[in-house]
Amino acid sequence: MTKQAGRSARDSVWLEGRARRGGRSGQPSGLDRERITAASVRLLDAEGLAKFSMRRLAAELNVTAMSLYWYVDTKDDLLELALDATYAELRLPDPDNADEDWREQLRALATAYRAQLVRHPWLSPLAGRFLNIGPNSLAFSRVIQRVVRRAGLPAHGVTGAISAVFQFVYGFGTIEGHFLTRIADTGLSPDEYFEQAMSMVDEVPGTADVMRESKDLMAARGGDTVAEMLDRDFTFALDLLIAGIEAMVTRG
Repeated sequence: MTKQAGRSARDSVWLEGRARRGGRSGQPSGLDRERITAASVRLLDAEGLAKFSMRRLAAELNVTAMSLYWYVDTKDDLLELALDATYAELRLPDPDNADEDWREQLRALATAYRAQLVRHPWLSPLAGRFLNIGPNSLAFSRVIQRVVRRAGLPAHGVTGAISAVFQFVYGFGTIEGHFLTRIADTGLSPDEYFEQAMSMVDEVPGTADVMRESKDLMAARGGDTVAEMLDRDFTFALDLLIAGIEAMVTRG
């Protein structure tokens, strides 16, 4: 059994005070936890999760790999720190601001989370692997909970509403991020890649009828570019979910 397969909740960097450690005595100068974490995020953005290693990070920081272990115990600890650091990028609304509609606050949170997942394609597998109990992640979750509670749902429905919205966003943003990563490797623009893919699928036997129907639906949706099509789908789906929350409040 690998270390990751046997990893328990107690192994989280955010437990037992390990995340607050500023480095052991005698640590190398010029390094700190924040600098290492920021470099990890940059490296993950540039090269992806599969290529990330302590050795590669050390080369990026121009230090030895052993120097990093003055600040973290394992690579997983560092990945948890990098994961939580991305949540600090999100601008969180004030859920106690009565002048702001909860619907608009929820749309803003969902839109920001989608952008975060697309901006950091490596985030989604880590969000599914770790506990997500870092301070920035918890702040995001706390604001979401308080915004959704303002909708007027019964207490037993709040977590279900949150799941409906943010599991949708997680799936949408993950697929979009992977799509754009795949396109980046081809040297084509998203629109060029989409047109090429649609043309190739048209040539596969047995798909003509399905593709004809799909093209009609895409034409009805509107949008001249891939980005516009994605935005339209995301906005409409999010509106459906918010309307569903409103309907459940009315059903009460």
